[in-house]
Amino acid sequence: MAYSKTLSALVAAALVVAPINSALADAGDVFGGIVGGIIGGAIVNEGNKQRAQKRTVVVKRSGISNAQRAENREVQTALNYFTFPAGAPDGALGRRSRAAIGQYQSFMGYPATGYLNQFEKDFLLNSYYRSINGGQVTSQLVSQNPYGVRGLLHAYRDGTQPTLAAPAPATTTAAAPAVEPAQPETTTVLASTPTEDTSTGGLPNFMGGGEQLSLASHCNNVSLVTNTNGGFTTVEFVQDATHALNEQFCLARTYAIAEGEQLMSSITGFSKAQIEGQCGQLGSAMGNEIASLSSKPNTDVMTDVSNFVRQNNISPAQMSGTAKVCLSVGYRTDNMDIAVSSTLLLVALGSAPHAELLGHHLNNGFGTTQRPDLAVAWYGQAIEALEGGVPAAFAPGQPERVALLRKAAMVTNQNTGGAASALPAFTVKQ
Repeated sequence: MAYSKTLSALVAAALVVAPINSALADAGDVFGGIVGGIIGGAIVNEGNKQRAQKRTVVVKRSGISNAQRAENREVQTALNYFTFPAGAPDGALGRRSRAAIGQYQSFMGYPATGYLNQFEKDFLLNSYYRSINGGQVTSQLVSQNPYGVRGLLHAYRDGTQPTLAAPAPATTTAAAPAVEPAQPETTTVLASTPTEDTSTGGLPNFMGGGEQLSLASHCNNVSLVTNTNGGFTTVEFVQDATHALNEQFCLARTYAIAEGEQLMSSITGFSKAQIEGQCGQLGSAMGNEIASLSSKPNTDVMTDVSNFVRQNNISPAQMSGTAKVCLSVGYRTDNMDIAVSSTLLLVALGSAPHAELLGHHLNNGFGTTQRPDLAVAWYGQAIEALEGGVPAAFAPGQPERVALLRKAAMVTNQNTGGAASALPAFTVKQ
């Protein structure tokens, strides 16, 4: 009987304590609260502490959304694919993942911070999906690159195309050719490139004619030196000012290519080949303005380009988007006329940070006569705008880059004793 009374008292105590515990506990802990009431107040209090700690941990973990974890897993997967060991793709960017990110950044010539800015992340992920969907092209790029899979990143950055083997002669009845997708009726068809044979004999002659400097090849060499030196030149240690400027030139080129390709994806009614063709017409239309770059002060050049702009009935926003697309095309295809003319337009339209590119072109002689003395004013125009708070066009996450450009340009300076109707216009979503 005594045992029965004791049990009844304990159950009654449990009924008194249970509502309090259920108010503090999660729905799934109600039964635990009842048991706690039966066992005793001290254990109940300890259980409440543990549950509170558990709830705190849950809140802390929920700081990273599922979407962010999924994106982190994509980053880790891409890093592993390009042989930067990030470990298991668990969505948590820990010490191992940060080290892999730093290796990727160093390989690409970016500052090895271990934290990806938006451009670096987009380039990594876009390169990953491009490579896994590339089929035979990806395989051939890997086989032809000394860096193997990692080399795909440089190839995509530089617009490198694989050397494809000639197809074997057909021994069976040829299948019908694939039909090209029909273009919209409003698409402008460009004049075709002449196809007649202009050679003077049966033997090839690769050394004839004027020499055309390759910016893509130049940037490959710069990247090799940068990797050998262990990373980008810093503002505290500018031993070779020319190399420091070249690093920044090639970095800006990479940003310009990526931005233009993103804009190009929003253009409708034009194929990629047609866009490239019309951007080529831009280079031809601005021949006089390009020539003036190496013979006139920057203020006079801008006057010439501004007059060119006013002759065209295209809105500034649309012309700016078009120029960014064509700048990307020019750098990706190694066509300096397109690159220089596009940059001239962007600066004339108010994007002073792009003047840096014109300084680089004059300093190196890509697309224009080499004039380091004239390059200084263009560098100064870009630096002054950036120091005045104008948003950076390239590497926006690296504020120290402005000081580096100023220092390197200053050292370099001390060591240095067409037809308007041809202008293309694309509808670009900014």
